[in-house]
Amino acid sequence: MAVVTASGTIVEIGPQVVPSVADTLVEFQALSGWTPIGEVESVGEFGDQANDVTFSAVGDARVRHIKGARDAGVMALVCGHDPQDTGQAALELAEQTKFQFAFRVTLPDSPGAPFTNTIYYFRALVGSRRKNIGNNDNVIRNTYNVLLVSEVFTAPSVSA
Repeated sequence: MAVVTASGTIVEIGPQVVPSVADTLVEFQALSGWTPIGEVESVGEFGDQANDVTFSAVGDARVRHIKGARDAGVMALVCGHDPQDTGQAALELAEQTKFQFAFRVTLPDSPGAPFTNTIYYFRALVGSRRKNIGNNDNVIRNTYNVLLVSEVFTAPSVSA
């Protein structure tokens, strides 16, 4: 398959969840109540990265690198401000809580029938909701920092 652009990517916020309810791909796929987030301009990077743990032995004066705890990151979700969008309203409400929510990101990478799109699932906190008003010729934007707290589960593009 050839590479594709991000045009057509869908980001959704799901229900409030706890690890025992959404901790496997099958459990995420069984969830209902997904709300599309409208006017998304940019979906920031996300995915596991291991912490770099170092150790220096005096005998050879070499630094050793060891993989430590894994961090799925903070996804910066930039949206054009739409006070009537139910997805943005859900993000606004989620930011005011300390609870985890399910998220689903669907890529537009199917090469066509009978293939599916790749879908990513994860649990996250909405850590911030910042507004960028800018100047006369700017679109008012909201940036939501989505703090991933779980592994990112992938349902790859497959033949349906």
